[in-house]
Amino acid sequence: MKSGQFSLFSRRSLASMLVAAALSAVLVPAASVVAQEEVMYSPNFKGTDINEFINIVGMNLKKTIIVDPQVRGRINVRSYEMLNEQQYYQFFLNVLEVYSFAVVEMDNGVLKVVRNKDAKTSNIPVVTDDSPGQGDEMVTRVVQVRNVSVRELAPLLRQFSNQAGGGHVVNYDPSNVIMMTGPAAVVNRLVDIIQRVDKAGDQELEIVKLQYASAPEIVRILESIYKSQGRAEQPDFLVPRIVADERTNSVIVSGELQARQRVIELAKRLDSELQTSGNTRVFYLKYAKAEELVPVLKGVSDSIVAEVQGATGAAGAQGGRSASANQGRAISIEAHADSNSLVITAQPDMMRSLEEVLRQLDIRRAQVLVEAIIVEVFEGDGTDFGVQWLNANGGGTNFNNGNTIPIISVAGGAAVASQVTKGSTTTTIVDGREVTTTVPDSNRDYSLLADVLSGLNGAMVGFYKGDWAAVLQAVRTSTNSNVLATPHITTMDNQEAFFLVGQEVPVITGSTTGSNNTNPFQQVDRQEVGIKLKVTPQINEGDAVQLTIEQEVSSIGGATAVDITINKREIKTTVMADDGATVVLGGLIDEDVQESESKVPLLGDIPILGHLFKSTSVTKQKRNLMVFIKATIVREGSAISGISKTKYNYIRAEQLKRQEEGIRLMPMTDQVVLPEWDDSLALPPTFDEYMDKQQQPAAGAAEPRKQD
Repeated sequence: MKSGQFSLFSRRSLASMLVAAALSAVLVPAASVVAQEEVMYSPNFKGTDINEFINIVGMNLKKTIIVDPQVRGRINVRSYEMLNEQQYYQFFLNVLEVYSFAVVEMDNGVLKVVRNKDAKTSNIPVVTDDSPGQGDEMVTRVVQVRNVSVRELAPLLRQFSNQAGGGHVVNYDPSNVIMMTGPAAVVNRLVDIIQRVDKAGDQELEIVKLQYASAPEIVRILESIYKSQGRAEQPDFLVPRIVADERTNSVIVSGELQARQRVIELAKRLDSELQTSGNTRVFYLKYAKAEELVPVLKGVSDSIVAEVQGATGAAGAQGGRSASANQGRAISIEAHADSNSLVITAQPDMMRSLEEVLRQLDIRRAQVLVEAIIVEVFEGDGTDFGVQWLNANGGGTNFNNGNTIPIISVAGGAAVASQVTKGSTTTTIVDGREVTTTVPDSNRDYSLLADVLSGLNGAMVGFYKGDWAAVLQAVRTSTNSNVLATPHITTMDNQEAFFLVGQEVPVITGSTTGSNNTNPFQQVDRQEVGIKLKVTPQINEGDAVQLTIEQEVSSIGGATAVDITINKREIKTTVMADDGATVVLGGLIDEDVQESESKVPLLGDIPILGHLFKSTSVTKQKRNLMVFIKATIVREGSAISGISKTKYNYIRAEQLKRQEEGIRLMPMTDQVVLPEWDDSLALPPTFDEYMDKQQQPAAGAAEPRKQD
């Protein structure tokens, strides 16, 4: 055997001898020492420097040990048992762990002694279930958790690990694993805790087949019972999950065994047959209209009665009770519009059939949000140039194409405006006396010239000298317009919706004159002008929507000699669109170029000088029109609330932007801004809810006081 000291004491220095004196050497008989005998150690250190302790252990175990400079201190430890080499190494690890140090073993067998908090970032080996490590050996272990959430489990495990020292617990949610670093004994303890906690509860499913009652009605009753018992205060694993399978009229129950048994027992007790021979029930509808369901239910009941009569008639022909079998089969189905309910009187078997049909018809129908995008870009350019001249003795040019004003009309208006009517003096004899009446000179009449020049567009330059007059006219027009409209409307499945933003324009449809052509009577009709959208959606199986669309964009084009002109762009079509997809309904891309030239033959063809004998007008119009449609299926109330919130915030953002920009001439004026969206906004309580709320305090005040 060996003790914890060196065997040659005479060759050691005084300091080494003092250290060795702290080691107790346990000698065994020489006869028992053989070459194959295991070496045993009995360590005993008192007030020994920790670096000296590490050196002695390294020499005894024949290990190369690298010591961190921050490893300092003295140790006091003693073992009263003989330790083999493996136990001696674990004793070495235990002593270092007590003094907040750890050993990190490298791949080449070299040991590093560092502080505990530095060890978790070193090259610590990653162990598995086959070789988990032991004692205070620093290891890293990855544990797969299968039945619980690591996000909730990791904080609990950190309470059992020294996070300030070498321990470290990290959870990775995507893989639901926990990574732990620390002494092998601590890590193994945490793994044992995980294995005990990571157990699936008794969350089996049980199906209760109902014979008489309706599955949705039973589920509604059971949900109300658990809600009234303070379901929110119970742990999740004690709360059963109850779902109705309408297709098989079954109730599916999931949860702990005792919770499932309570629900199943109550469901079976509620699933009992009505004892009366006849039955009258009132069904309050949630989504459908009572008046619309009456014809459907009557048709179903008539079919069932006819089928039963046919079967009983065949049975009566063979053995005989057809007359008595049809007694009591009268069915009454009435609608109460005020409460949106149905009153049905029928036999129990017929009542169950009608209730099943009613349950499948009274469902929440999906809605469709239809958004149309209308984009129209219009560009128009025009150029007019013309020269006209006139001679008083005869001859000249006169053009009226494009925006050109004829020179003859201008000359006629100028001639009328230049004339002055001389006054006159008239003498008459009235009652023997002579009366003189004088008519003054009249002013010039410019009305005709004003009417002619009112049609001028552009520039006009003219002159006259002697018998000659000339007019030069030139104009260039440019028109640009960009129209973007996005009407949108929400409607239910298979329900037509109509949207109009515009005005009603009066249009004369006829007139009737009175006697002697006086007091003409005109018939006026009002026509809707603006943006119209009429749509009927039909949601198919899946996420596709069939849309029957009538889209119209109209505007007032101008006035004519008879009435006004109305520009109209209209699309009527039926399309199939995926949920949330945008499709193009139609479009128009056209370009219209017109050139008009009026000239004097031969003279108008002369280069340069020919412009004196002609008038030219060029117009170019280009129009791009596209109409797009987008359909979004809204199946839940929360979805329509989200869409409404988005539209609401968009309008509010536009108002805030205008408020920041302000009004140019009224800078200190506040503009109207919508309030912030509040999801807590709710409708006022119903009458029953209000009365229940009013009665609760009164009931509490009426309770008698308890006597001490």
